[in-house]
Amino acid sequence: MSAVPNQPAPLRRDREGGVLGGVCSGLGLRLGVDPLVLRVVFIAASAAGGVGLVAYLLAWALIPAEGPARWSAPRVPGSRESWQVASGIGLIVLSVLLLFREWGLWIGDALVWPVVLAVAGGALLWRESTSAPRAPAHGTRALRVGGNALGRAALGAALVVGAGLIFLYLNDALRPARDVLLAVVVVVVALTLILAPWWIRLARGLAEERAERIRSQERAELAAHLHDSVLQTLALMQRRSQDPRTVASLARRQERELRAWLNGAGAPGERHTLASALHAAASEIEEAHGVPIDVVAVGDCPLDTPAEAVVGAAREALVNAAKFAGEGPVSVYAEAGEDRVQVFVRDRGPGFDPAGVPGDRRGLRESIIGRMQRHGGEAVVHTGAGAGTEVELTLERRS
Repeated sequence: MSAVPNQPAPLRRDREGGVLGGVCSGLGLRLGVDPLVLRVVFIAASAAGGVGLVAYLLAWALIPAEGPARWSAPRVPGSRESWQVASGIGLIVLSVLLLFREWGLWIGDALVWPVVLAVAGGALLWRESTSAPRAPAHGTRALRVGGNALGRAALGAALVVGAGLIFLYLNDALRPARDVLLAVVVVVVALTLILAPWWIRLARGLAEERAERIRSQERAELAAHLHDSVLQTLALMQRRSQDPRTVASLARRQERELRAWLNGAGAPGERHTLASALHAAASEIEEAHGVPIDVVAVGDCPLDTPAEAVVGAAREALVNAAKFAGEGPVSVYAEAGEDRVQVFVRDRGPGFDPAGVPGDRRGLRESIIGRMQRHGGEAVVHTGAGAGTEVELTLERRS
């Protein structure tokens, strides 16, 4: 059998080994050329008429990227789809302007093009200033979010400044200071080329140091929480090993606290929201009656007066289940939204007949059904002999 020749790898931008967009690094890997040589070629072509800059931007937009970003310094952000939309809008505006120019509805290049650039840059700046703040992500992902916002703001500021310079140049306002400006530009470009490697190395070091500091803080917080909760509970369980009921209660409480901590539900005992109040009530009843209670909450809402009524009714239903449902587990499922709150309390006990409850037993009639009705809600009891009991609490929240 003849050997199958190796297929060349697809052309990709190498973001991990790149300096800006990974174009030169990817082309170097594909062509077998040192990326430094390609970078010099692009810089020389950019200095000779700007062809290299245009070619680099086209390659960055058309060649897909591969690999993780090597560093998280501020750069021109945006996904390929967003750049395609922006390019389409720019082409439409350009076609409209050229059409006005052909029709004679033109007030001069010295005013139109600076205005277009200034409007584009101002739109970017206004978009960043009026957009809602993004929640910081964990770890190094927060660096990427900050870099995107800073990159868009820097691009908008560059467009506005460039529009002002073009306006001054086209109106001959820069002619008296041409020699001074040329010298300043040459010095700035020279210093940029000289200091760029150190600046890039410094930015990478700062990004890596910040990411490592975030990881160290997360590890320290995790170790402190495990020491204060899990390890202390394990030590207490060893001392109470002769009492199975106490050990089971400690294990259940620690499991609930650990789940709440992993899900970001706040510290145990806090009752600022419906979900935290349900967890706290379930923990208290479980410790008092020794019956395992599982709580699952989807969504959450503030613990206002109607929500407190729902928690109170659910607590009474949990107490009844713990007293009369035997040793089987009790489950609580809550759904909370802006317009509606629903809580289900289920057990696998023997069930009962609601009509046969004596009149002097006011727990179900007043603490559950009556409480929900007084706050504009509804309580429905689903039960039957040998089928367990489910208490459904529903409350429509008024905006």
